[in-house]
Amino acid sequence: MHLEIITPETKIFSGKVEAVQFPGIDGLFQILNNHAPIISALDHGVIKIDLAEAFVKTEDSSILIEEDINPKIIRVGIKGGVVEMLNNKVIVLAE
Repeated sequence: MHLEIITPETKIFSGKVEAVQFPGIDGLFQILNNHAPIISALDHGVIKIDLAEAFVKTEDSSILIEEDINPKIIRVGIKGGVVEMLNNKVIVLAE
């Protein structure tokens, strides 16, 4: 599935992922490939992203992306926002 994380200032991440864990307002939840359509509010916390391929940091990579020991996992801290999943495309509008 495809994930985009966007803030009012910039696009933080765009790419193919296997799973994404979100800090929902009622607790953590995860979205996998072929998940049912969903729109949900997000609380402050960390988005954990399981990538389809190993992350390679470039000059264009956001400074908000935190790398993990596992090269296929990255994390992005947010202050809140909204997530929408539809047709294997996940869009996060984050603060």
